[in-house]
Amino acid sequence: MLYLNYGDIMLRAFQIIVNKFLTFICKLFHKNGAQFPGSISYNINQHILEKIKYPKYVIGVTGSSGKGTTTSLIYHILTDAGFDVVYNSSGNNGIRGITTLILNHCTIFGKFKHDVLLLELDEKHLHLAFGKNKMTHLVVTNITRDQPARNGSPDLIYDAIFSSLDGTTTLIINADDPGLKKIELNYSGKIVTYGLTKTKDSYLKKELFSLDNAYCPNCHKKLIYSYYHYGHIGSYYCPNCHFKRGTPDYVGSKINLEEKHMEILGDTVLLNKDFLFTAYATVAAYALCHTIGINKEKILYALNEDVLESKRGHELTIDNRTITMLESKNENALSYYQSLRYIVNQKGEKCVILGFDNVSRRYKYNDLSWLWDVEFELLKEESIEKIILIGRFKYDVLVRLNYAKIPRKKMILIEDMKTLIPTILKETKSPIFTMVCFDMTAIIKNLVKEWQNGNR
Repeated sequence: MLYLNYGDIMLRAFQIIVNKFLTFICKLFHKNGAQFPGSISYNINQHILEKIKYPKYVIGVTGSSGKGTTTSLIYHILTDAGFDVVYNSSGNNGIRGITTLILNHCTIFGKFKHDVLLLELDEKHLHLAFGKNKMTHLVVTNITRDQPARNGSPDLIYDAIFSSLDGTTTLIINADDPGLKKIELNYSGKIVTYGLTKTKDSYLKKELFSLDNAYCPNCHKKLIYSYYHYGHIGSYYCPNCHFKRGTPDYVGSKINLEEKHMEILGDTVLLNKDFLFTAYATVAAYALCHTIGINKEKILYALNEDVLESKRGHELTIDNRTITMLESKNENALSYYQSLRYIVNQKGEKCVILGFDNVSRRYKYNDLSWLWDVEFELLKEESIEKIILIGRFKYDVLVRLNYAKIPRKKMILIEDMKTLIPTILKETKSPIFTMVCFDMTAIIKNLVKEWQNGNR
């Protein structure tokens, strides 16, 4: 029960009104009002979100990678099932963006007006959003080295996520990640697990030089893996104690990425993109929705009939050649690794565009140490025709590729982005894959659009 005195009620009403008014002003002047109103509200009173009357379901999705895709799939299934859902589709997953969203969907008396609050949550901001009002459910995708300048080690990320939980939240965790599965050793609340079976692309020996979790969290002996999906994600057990992956509650099996389908609980489920991370996001969304009581017929309808368009892997065309847009998350070696493996596994010759202007949207440290964790050695494949380097840090990427022993003749440096499309058309002939971060995706799309408009 939420008890507030008269002063608290008046302050809450004032903050909600200010938040709504500032959002209106931002929209009036065609500005992005996703964070600014929440910044003002949060600065007035950092405990405002503790004073909101939340709905029956408050669902969070967090993790080092994959949380955006997972959140959008959950939203899709819930809305198809008839729930009135609000979620941060803009991707603003920090405390100020979350504050803006929540207050804009409350009455001035502080009551949330919808059936479900669904939030993609930055790992470090989870405790800020829900200091006292606990989430009913939390999906955690994985914990890997991510944004090391801000997050430090995976252990610190783990502590940031789970230190704010008291056992009242139902956890839905990726059992293929031993760094997540260890929560079972000390969490008092309900835990639901999900994972994927071995695929044709799984491997028996680790391919990365270093793993984020290689040792048992219980007895500290080295874990033994039956197979790896990527990094430390796979099927593992400790030879010394009881700790192991086990059989997850929800398993994605018979995974066929080429034909974009798998099975969950004996039913065929379509994948909206031929990426392994899509399979993980799909089984995580299925697990969450089934756990809160949505019957599988409704879940299967949303996944198999009313298929959600993928936000990643969008394709463009220039001169009858495809450009597949892969957004790889900076400062996350495993995000890059999955994109690299996807590109290399495609048939025939291909060109790759790499680069970024900003390391992070959150800070200006420009730490590039994470580039040395990325397995760029995969690009030594003969099928890679050219690697085109763009952005402010193209020479730093070039140095890393030189150390990967990729022939210099395969690399093209773009000094002026206006020359990108003409250079691609003149110097290359194969399908193109962009492996860039957030800041370059829109730039490349605009360049392609300008070229198309000028060549009609």
